[in-house]
Amino acid sequence: MNFGKSMSRIGRTPITIPKEVTVTLNDKQIIIKGPKGELTHQLPDLIQIDIKDNILTVKRSDDTKMARSLHGLTRALIANMVTGVTQGYTKVLELVGTGYRVTKQANKLIISVGYSHPVEYQAPQGIQLDVEGNNIIKVSGIDKQLVGQIAAEIRAIRKPEPYKGKGIRYQGEHIRRKAGKAAKGTGA
Repeated sequence: MNFGKSMSRIGRTPITIPKEVTVTLNDKQIIIKGPKGELTHQLPDLIQIDIKDNILTVKRSDDTKMARSLHGLTRALIANMVTGVTQGYTKVLELVGTGYRVTKQANKLIISVGYSHPVEYQAPQGIQLDVEGNNIIKVSGIDKQLVGQIAAEIRAIRKPEPYKGKGIRYQGEHIRRKAGKAAKGTGA
């Protein structure tokens, strides 16, 4: 069996473009506009795009290793752009710990997580930060990569620690817990 020469399964899958989305191709730049906004992506030289009857297909020029690796990646990025301009993306973070809280001022977060001073975090252009209660942060936007990056930066302010689980974590994230000194045993 030769697994290296087959077409990428992800790259082969066509993307259905919804009615409210317009796709424009300028040379090697793809522009996707939708109800939530507009995203652009520079296409690699080895990749071509065909648009027929609201179906977008991604094709590669040859079978080199680089072209094969870019095939599935480009298709996934374009699919994420279409989803972003129609539905958007959201990541939810929660603060766990006594006295840990977050407040919002304009598009800036004031995060108190046990440091001697509150940490201020300013959201970049295209990212919406929302606070629910005093311990839930919602990061939303149309660019999947940017939403994930901002959520990771906020989480890095105080990563969850493994002993008590205190810190900033993604909602639903499981923190592997370690036993403390007292639980290790009483052998000498």
